[in-house]
Amino acid sequence: MSGPRRGPRGNRPASRRSRRAAPGRPLDGARLTAYDVLDAVTSRDAYANLLLPQLLRERDLDERDAAFATQLAYGTLRALGTLDVILARLVDRPLGHLDPRVLDLLRLGGYQLIDLRVPSHAAVDTTVDLTRAIVGAGASGLVNAVLRKVATGGDREAWLATIGGTGDERLALATDHPRWIVQAWREALGGDGELEAALRADDTAPEVHLVARSIPRDALVEESGGEPGPWSPYAVRMHGGDPGRLPSVRSGAAAVQDEGSQLAALLLTRAPLEGPDASWLDMCAGPGGKAALLAAVRPEGVRITAADRAPHRAELVRTALRGQADTEVVVADGREPPWEPGSFDRVLLDAPCTGLGALRRRPEVRWRRTADDVAPLAQLQTELLESALASVRPGGVVAYVTCSPHAAETVDLVARALERDDVEQLPVAPLFPDVPGAARGESGQLWPHRHGTDAMYMALLRRRS
Repeated sequence: MSGPRRGPRGNRPASRRSRRAAPGRPLDGARLTAYDVLDAVTSRDAYANLLLPQLLRERDLDERDAAFATQLAYGTLRALGTLDVILARLVDRPLGHLDPRVLDLLRLGGYQLIDLRVPSHAAVDTTVDLTRAIVGAGASGLVNAVLRKVATGGDREAWLATIGGTGDERLALATDHPRWIVQAWREALGGDGELEAALRADDTAPEVHLVARSIPRDALVEESGGEPGPWSPYAVRMHGGDPGRLPSVRSGAAAVQDEGSQLAALLLTRAPLEGPDASWLDMCAGPGGKAALLAAVRPEGVRITAADRAPHRAELVRTALRGQADTEVVVADGREPPWEPGSFDRVLLDAPCTGLGALRRRPEVRWRRTADDVAPLAQLQTELLESALASVRPGGVVAYVTCSPHAAETVDLVARALERDDVEQLPVAPLFPDVPGAARGESGQLWPHRHGTDAMYMALLRRRS
């Protein structure tokens, strides 16, 4: 299954025409908000999880409309590839030749018809209204005709039967993933037994996870109305509401952080160590969530250095660590560090990666990334891991973690590091005895369908003395 078609960005006008529906009929605020998110993602490479909350606050949608806008935006972005396969059968020209705004509107209307089963008159009429207001009356006829054909074809299952296909092609269409991700997940899971469950978990809206930094978890549970997370002793899982409105989040006593990300940071603190334990490094620290958790749970006397190559991300780390003593933030490329070799007792390397482990939270990433992105990132990760191992003293430990289960970014890379005579791997699973199904050989692997977290990979390496 190929990725979604993207029209030439130059075809998308920079300015917007006056957005008015037919006389006497206002535009649907939820659908307009979802379209604006889709437009920003496909035309400007925006991230939906950053933009959508901002738009919801600005437009003051009520709770019902905000929920519908979120469902529409995220659902359409997840389904782009499948929607484009359907639309390509119904449009009399290559999708890339369409006005990009028209293509996004067709996707938005199509998603309502095949997945949400919105009544055809409602899905079609509201999308035609949006088209008339955003693009113009001339395009509304095309959108009307194509969406009526989508509606005639039935829901997703009916369309899958029409499209046909077998094996990975059909599974990719059914679960809204490119085929290369289907194949990568099969390798990471060791077969087909959990494959479909893992892929479908990527299409499930995630809960908001909070981390209690300088507030007791019980107090955060009461404040948020959530419940304790099952794996991290600092996690709270919310079941709804805006976490940004919580006083503890506004003050920095708590923060939004996936429970899997919390475990990845805690791995560093739980690793058995030989010798002194006074100096820790978070090598790729931006935006600072893991560094802040480490600062909150470290033993007395431990100094934390947090580094990031991007100045704006380093500034985010400073904000996250504000008020924490014995911490420093440096702007530095981990591959060319300003510190001396062997300077640290523990090093956390949360390496830049494809982000494929967070597809629930960033639905557009599955279509933005390609298989060709993996090798350059794996090379960067290899270089960073070599530097992390050089930065830790003999007897010290490096926690290598990344938000991707792809073999090239995880087990294959660690296997190459273990070819060194001075490096040994420590098992991860015994450090998390209450987390079932987390072992991936000696490494650890979390999954949305098993643990309700992002698909975090964790490996623990020790420099031999």
